[in-house]
Amino acid sequence: MGDLNTNPNVPDPDGFYAELIDAHEGLSDDESAALNARLVLLLANHVGDREALRQAINHASHAIVAREAAEFKM
Repeated sequence: MGDLNTNPNVPDPDGFYAELIDAHEGLSDDESAALNARLVLLLANHVGDREALRQAINHASHAIVAREAAEFKM
């Protein structure tokens, strides 16, 4: 495997997003963070490909840094 797929790949992405948001309803910030962490670990285990997971970490962290840099310029 090895290559991270960043193209749209989830059937009914809006439905998935709604389910994800609904799962957080009524949770405290700490509980919401714990839910996200558990979800990440479950999905990482499902993927099981260390190189793809490494690419996902890099992709996500670079996206955060780029967003913060763009917000700083405003």
